Amino acid sequence: MAVEAAQVIAGRGLSGDRMTQRAHRIRQVTVIAQEAIDEVARRLGLPPIDPALLRRNVVTRGVDLEAARGQRLRLGEVWLDVTGPCDPCGRMDEALGEGGCDAMRDLGGLTAVVLQGGVLRLGGSVTVERTAPPGRAGAT
Repeated sequence: MAVEAAQVIAGRGLSGDRMTQRAHRIRQVTVIAQEAIDEVARRLGLPPIDPALLRRNVVTRGVDLEAARGQRLRLGEVWLDVTGPCDPCGRMDEALGEGGCDAMRDLGGLTAVVLQGGVLRLGGSVTVERTAPPGRAGAT
């Protein structure tokens, strides 16, 4: 569901999301670009797709998520460590119709762990960072 703001918990994910119910090492938060969602709709010949159908936690616009692979994302006060691609699953055929999973191949977004929690706000800034959050060991 879309919300104006969400509490993000370091080492867990978004408060109230199923990810916080169990310890996940690499998939605490999922991120997808609106531009990727638009491309999936184009591939399938669909009208604009409601991002909620794709079951990703965060939707960005104007951010090169490919450049974020192996980096960190800063979403306002929240810091994420990108852990890899968020490959589409068979549920995408259910959500988008036949071929949905194939249409999302290479466009499924990213998985990440939460390095520093905080409040994530709709319309907040998103940047790709090479360093750790302030006060965290392991800065690169």
